[in-house]
Amino acid sequence: MFKKILVANRGEIAVRIVRACRDMGIWSVALYEGPDSGSLHVRLADECVELTSELGYMDVQSILKIAKETGAEAIHPGYGFLAEDPEFIRACQEAGVVFIGPPAEVVEILRNKIAMLGQAEAAGFAVPLHSAVSFSASDRDVALAEAQKLGYPLIIKPCSGGRGRATRVVRGPEMLEKELRIATVEAQLVFGNDSLFLERLILPANFVDVQIVADNFGNVIHFGEREGSIQRNSQKLISESPAPCLTPEQRIELHRTAIEIARLFDYRNVGTVEFLVDKKGKFYFTEIKARIQVEHPLNEMRSHVDLVRQQIEIAAGQHLELKQEDVHLHGWAIQCRINAEDPWNHYLPSPGLIRRFRMPGGPYVRVDTYGYGGVQVPVRYDPILAKLAVWGETREECVRRMRRTLEDFAISGVRTNLPLFQRILKDPDFIAGAYNTDFMRRTLLKPSEDVSDELLHTLAAAAAIAYLAHYQGSQPVMPQRLLEGWRQASLQLPS
Repeated sequence: MFKKILVANRGEIAVRIVRACRDMGIWSVALYEGPDSGSLHVRLADECVELTSELGYMDVQSILKIAKETGAEAIHPGYGFLAEDPEFIRACQEAGVVFIGPPAEVVEILRNKIAMLGQAEAAGFAVPLHSAVSFSASDRDVALAEAQKLGYPLIIKPCSGGRGRATRVVRGPEMLEKELRIATVEAQLVFGNDSLFLERLILPANFVDVQIVADNFGNVIHFGEREGSIQRNSQKLISESPAPCLTPEQRIELHRTAIEIARLFDYRNVGTVEFLVDKKGKFYFTEIKARIQVEHPLNEMRSHVDLVRQQIEIAAGQHLELKQEDVHLHGWAIQCRINAEDPWNHYLPSPGLIRRFRMPGGPYVRVDTYGYGGVQVPVRYDPILAKLAVWGETREECVRRMRRTLEDFAISGVRTNLPLFQRILKDPDFIAGAYNTDFMRRTLLKPSEDVSDELLHTLAAAAAIAYLAHYQGSQPVMPQRLLEGWRQASLQLPS
């Protein structure tokens, strides 16, 4: 087993990895840039080193140099940044440092999305209709021709990345050029590659993924599926496990298919096989995320298995000790991605100093975060601040617990999307589990006009207290009545 691991990431996932290292008795090395010097992962790690390069967490040579200088035997990339970069994985191998994740050749195959979908389709798996070639914004004619072949609506996807970044929905030909330009710029900034391709959009659909773990000896098991259909800009906001859109028979078939697809690509380490499920219940393979996922706490809460520990043990060359029959998935789990942004103001990011950070507690509640009172939320990174996950015996119990924890969670100093989740958890369709990827386009997620008198009274009292605290708490104010008439005149000195 490794004695020292360098964590090449930041934020809540870096905290998660550092804690796993501490549980395993492994010395952890944290990286940070200036704005992150007070972040929790820096405080918890056994050792920390500042990144001074302008490239930050994308500077391969600086990270490998730090690994060598600190004596780290392995690097855990978390997600984002260098987590799915085959060139970085090869650089680690050449430097004699173990990359905690899949091999470079596997990641390279999975990053070539068109070839990957073609290979899966040739093996008999259903995939969405997609363009046969890739293109960039300068290849306007190619993009238009491919779009005409597929028909609308479409989704633009980056060849080098997953859903989320540089992914744009195109509902008609008039939108294609504009969305293509935006996607090209974002793909170049995020992935360093502006190649894109098109998929025919499946609507309505449910987004479902299966958590898999595979060692280097041919053993592959799954840890159940997650429903992630409530999204904004193709990034999941709320996820739950198991997926309410599946029947028991569909669930068994989906798990079996996910393992077969993982074997098809000789996948190793922890990863996620992603699917779209149409209204008839047919599922289509879309891609494999070759890393730990933001939503992995859901599978951990249902299985009581530490997936980050599994990553580290597999990278160290150990056999997968668990067999599929050893994995017992119990109860229901829901997770909300808490972002530092204002959902009522076009999701404007809200960096700044956190003044107050009160986390929820109680049985079966988990908060993964780098935040605390006094920490800075930086400007330049993804706005994810925390992941709030809860577990319950049933979905009904789980929903109630999540409502309570959202009300318990208090953050001041920056704006967050906590109020948005409070509304979603009360939505009838969410309560019934009858939602799909079109959920966030509904107007009912705007601030409600149906407000009770009791709530209005409470809000009025809160506004009055906030006004007093803001205007009189730190700077005393002389009442206007004392500055008028004979009172003011009496204060003047005789001439």
